[in-house]
Amino acid sequence: MGLRKRVYSVLVVSAAQSFNSALAPLLPEAAYHPVQHTASISAAKRALAERAFDFVLINSPLPDSAGVHLAIDTSLSGQAVVLLLVKNEIHDAVYEKAAPYGVFLLPKPTAKTVLIQALRWLTSARERCRSFEKRNLSIENKMEEIRIVNKAKWLLISQKNLSEEEAHHYIEKQAMNACISKKNAAQAIIKNLS
Repeated sequence: MGLRKRVYSVLVVSAAQSFNSALAPLLPEAAYHPVQHTASISAAKRALAERAFDFVLINSPLPDSAGVHLAIDTSLSGQAVVLLLVKNEIHDAVYEKAAPYGVFLLPKPTAKTVLIQALRWLTSARERCRSFEKRNLSIENKMEEIRIVNKAKWLLISQKNLSEEEAHHYIEKQAMNACISKKNAAQAIIKNLS
């Protein structure tokens, strides 16, 4: 699927209505949906607990905090790609603190073109994360298959007095005969022998 066809969910954490109004046209529904707004850190934490977002945009400061810790925590959770906007005077200090955790930072005030470019950076970062998530899921599925096959082998060894090699061959043969995966064959053996 091309990037133009992807739709990204966004959480905007900003108490400044002027920022929210300026940002709205940069987040067309065709590319960004849903776009949820919160005006405080506590409301943002509740929103993040309720659902996952692709992007979290934090316009600092907020009524209950500067937002730096929220940005770092959200980035560390791997749940979203985070953009933190801070006053130009503190940008370098906040950058030193947050950038090592994968938080993107922009100084304020910032131009519309810079915000558009930042959204593109977030898209690139999110797509990279998505590829890691897919690879991770594939590895997890393979590990689960190995655990299930090993459990079935153990049952065959202990209950049918087969060697490990014979048990492995038995599972492979069951899978081939039934035209199913080794995992499914192993699950059937576990069900029958448990």
